[in-house]
Amino acid sequence: MRIISGKHKGRRLQAPKKLPVRPTTDLAKESLFNILNNHYYFHEIRVLDLFAGTGNISYEFASRGTETITAVDGDYGCVSFIKKTAAQLDINITALKSDVYKFLDKTHIQSDIIFADPPYAFTTEQFEKITHSVFERGLLLEGGFLIIEHAKETKLEHVANFSFSKNYGSSVFSFFELPETTTEEE
Repeated sequence: MRIISGKHKGRRLQAPKKLPVRPTTDLAKESLFNILNNHYYFHEIRVLDLFAGTGNISYEFASRGTETITAVDGDYGCVSFIKKTAAQLDINITALKSDVYKFLDKTHIQSDIIFADPPYAFTTEQFEKITHSVFERGLLLEGGFLIIEHAKETKLEHVANFSFSKNYGSSVFSFFELPETTTEEE
């Protein structure tokens, strides 16, 4: 795994082989950040990384200047690796061990970007539960994106607040947004 841009550009990180992860490919990650670069100043946003795994996405945000990052994963080894790597890179990532659904039910953390990379084998209902929790609990800030990475066989276009998707090989990023609010002039 490699950090593509920012302060730690080119830095290679080696996660323990025993971690139950499928890191986002460099090509897909670079494409994702090209999209986000057109929408955000990374030093001004807050990020929530769900099913964080190795922390690959969190490190990329941190390297580009994001200072408020929360990474959540249910695996102790993953959380431990993220904490250790964040300390080595001297970046601020709060890594939490928690079942993601339980975390979403309890948290009050609001973020500009919520990135979720659950297991590709999830059912459509499991993916939908992520979006429902995020939007029902008001966890996404106005102008923000919920981005879910999933296999190309999974279709999420029917899910509420779906905006668009981008395909990269066998991976897809589906983007969800808050509906625009219209204000009536008096």
